[in-house]
Amino acid sequence: MATTVCPCGSGNGFESCCGPIIDDARPAATAEALMRSRFSAFATGDVAHLRRSWSTSTRPDIVRIDDDRRWTRLEIIDVVDGRQLDSAGVVEFRAHHETGGVAGVLHERSAFTRERGRWVYVSGSTGG
Repeated sequence: MATTVCPCGSGNGFESCCGPIIDDARPAATAEALMRSRFSAFATGDVAHLRRSWSTSTRPDIVRIDDDRRWTRLEIIDVVDGRQLDSAGVVEFRAHHETGGVAGVLHERSAFTRERGRWVYVSGSTGG
């Protein structure tokens, strides 16, 4: 059976990279790992993971994925804290996408924290 390369760009197989995090089989060890799994969830259309990995303090009532947008590549620009023993972290990234044949980039600096011992996305500021 062929291994599917993970959409997050790690170069690892989906089954050993973001797959177990998205399937809730294991928690993300770091804020960056959670960021990568969230990108993969956007790329694969997994709304349940996006909802589950969003802080209860900032999560919208409805989480949606734009079906017309295809997420093509993730670039991690900067990581501040967010390691296994940290309680908070920041990940700056560029998420490349295509909508209707037109390429685009979402550049965001995202804040992460721990809730009940698990990394969750809090908020992000776009720009760059």
